[in-house]
Amino acid sequence: MRSAQRARALILADETPKVQGSPTTTLPLKLTWWTTFGYRYRMDVSPQPGFGDNLEPIRIPSVIPVFPLPNVVFFPRTYLPLHIFETRYRRMVRDAAASHQMIGMVLLKEGWETDYEGTPPIFPIGAVGRMVTVQALSDGRFNVLLQGLSRFEIQEELGCESYRQGQIKLTNFTTSEAKLPSDVRTELVKMVGNFLLTREDGVALATFLKQPLDDEALVQNLSFAMDFTPLEKQFLLEADSLVQQARRLLDLLQFKRYELNEPTGGGWG
Repeated sequence: MRSAQRARALILADETPKVQGSPTTTLPLKLTWWTTFGYRYRMDVSPQPGFGDNLEPIRIPSVIPVFPLPNVVFFPRTYLPLHIFETRYRRMVRDAAASHQMIGMVLLKEGWETDYEGTPPIFPIGAVGRMVTVQALSDGRFNVLLQGLSRFEIQEELGCESYRQGQIKLTNFTTSEAKLPSDVRTELVKMVGNFLLTREDGVALATFLKQPLDDEALVQNLSFAMDFTPLEKQFLLEADSLVQQARRLLDLLQFKRYELNEPTGGGWG
């Protein structure tokens, strides 16, 4: 509970911790999960201050490699480090690095275990990321950092490589769809603030909430960061607008609080 109390104090005092030796750089949020496949990914929600605001127009091809995983849902405006070791996905990284540098992340559907080496069913809506760093290891494995650029929907799967590929249609929110009413944003920040009291990483998340984030960066990163199931995160990713995604996020947070038998009143706001 000490870290949770620190998180609460951080919000109330409007304090942002600084990296030693760099007084203007905020600490990144780093959460690590280990998976049953032996790869790991670490989420760096904020590699630098004002992240997500410097996305210059990047051409995303209509055909991209598709990387399906059973427990990872990727979102635009987020960062996803991956450790790649399977032979087919090593080739995927090499091919992408030599061309468009794009990888599409999608979620495997239930029952994938029986055909993992083949083409198990996947959800058609995912997020495409640009490989902003690629570290080739001596044994042929790779460490990759993806920068989330856009949602997409697979129109058709193509089977011309050892790894999966898809012809995609981008499904970004329009400018009007990427804005939140002020009351929705306020409610979301308040709900997340209450939820942080139960988390050991509350200080880092509280730091994240104090950054100058636009509405989409806030909603996408909270969707990625919060402790929801993969199916719940897929439900968030498939929202038709940012407002709908934020309201779904609020509903899930409310449900989590009920699970923890916590009151919903009060707050940090």
